[in-house]
Amino acid sequence: MGLFLFPIPFVELTFLRTIAYFDKINQLEQIMEDKIKIPKKIETFLLKNEVKHELLKHKTVYTAFDKAATLKVKPGAIAKVLTVKMDGELAMAIVGGDRNLDMDKLLKLAKAKKINFAKEKIISETFKGIDPGAISPFAGLWQIKVYCDKKILESPKIILSAGSYEASIKMAPGAFKKSSSEMIIGNFSAPRQSQAKSGKAIKKKPKKKPVKPALNKRKK
Repeated sequence: MGLFLFPIPFVELTFLRTIAYFDKINQLEQIMEDKIKIPKKIETFLLKNEVKHELLKHKTVYTAFDKAATLKVKPGAIAKVLTVKMDGELAMAIVGGDRNLDMDKLLKLAKAKKINFAKEKIISETFKGIDPGAISPFAGLWQIKVYCDKKILESPKIILSAGSYEASIKMAPGAFKKSSSEMIIGNFSAPRQSQAKSGKAIKKKPKKKPVKPALNKRKK
């Protein structure tokens, strides 16, 4: 005796299709929520230039040391971008998160005479749509000169800002140099002497004074 299949009523079939449709919508919404959002200009640059990279999503961070702690990497792998003006022209200087900018060395590399940090108003006008302090330092993206310190390129992977306080770009130094062929590389950083590994100020130990040998006095 064959198995008799009852046809699914039209109303029930429509109901099942409706549930499947809304499930699909929910899945798409979840994907959109999980997508790491970065400024369109930076996203377009990465895609257009086929830059090999990995986007990282993290909590809101404002400093290189906070980002290093959040992502559990060494501060030296975090690219710290400093916007400066040299002889009146805007430029970017990249150093590791564990180092300071040596302005004298940068002036020498750039063959410039005067340097100072760019004012906040100029930065916000130049990098529109970008969180202040989270500028992606790709040469050619902003039409200004980019200088990169050699020390940070020694890291196996470097972490760049992605235009947002909640996202970063992870890539190999080679991929970074390839994507920024106009970038000028040199030595213009100095170790951070004001902070130890623990984040506490380093106190120099006073030098010990040489002890003079005691003279043996002869008893009379």
